Amino acid sequence: MLELRRVSVAYGHISALTDVSLEIRPGTISLLAGANGAGKTSLLRVCSGLVAPSAGTIVFEGETIAGLPAHRVAARGIQHVPEGRRIWPTLTVREHLQLASHHVAAARRRALEEEIVALFPRLRERWTQDAARMSGGEQQMLAIARGLAADPKLLLIDELSLGLAPVVVGQLFRALEAIHARGVTLLLVEQALHQALPYAHYGFVLENGRLVVEGAPDALRNNEAVRKAYLAV
Repeated sequence: MLELRRVSVAYGHISALTDVSLEIRPGTISLLAGANGAGKTSLLRVCSGLVAPSAGTIVFEGETIAGLPAHRVAARGIQHVPEGRRIWPTLTVREHLQLASHHVAAARRRALEEEIVALFPRLRERWTQDAARMSGGEQQMLAIARGLAADPKLLLIDELSLGLAPVVVGQLFRALEAIHARGVTLLLVEQALHQALPYAHYGFVLENGRLVVEGAPDALRNNEAVRKAYLAV
């Protein structure tokens, strides 16, 4: 579905990604791990068109998207749930979903809204409430819901569990499993590897902007460097 071919990203003279090549297969949940500053967010940003690669190319469903602006990448079916949620504090849940789904046919939009509130019943309860008055967990649900409202083929989620209580994180991972079951491919950035691995089909580890390890969940669990750095073993 998505292929990065020797992609590099730089901010001025600072290199964020160097010569990264990877593939995301359709119908999978892929996990992207790494320490702070490893380049995880930059990888999602270059995939969604928020930054342009300084080298290499990106292919989505057979078409080159490297360098396209974010709105054109989104129109092709890639949605990005950013780190820190980035919800609009003065808008309601309903208004968030309306803005995200403006390009979706009316019948499909209604169906997506029903799917979203079935996944996140709390959002139905907060339907007309300003996002600023919602809890952190509710705001993360809303950020994911906003991505789903755009009817994505591929959903990129940056730091799902950041700053959230374990019980909420468990709810969110179960919601991701249900989203995947509906046919959405997922690429998830997550530092809590022990929580994310049971849901993943494949994983990648970045270090200083380079891809250093990849493989199925069992291969990552059995990799000594990954165990020491991310699984506290």
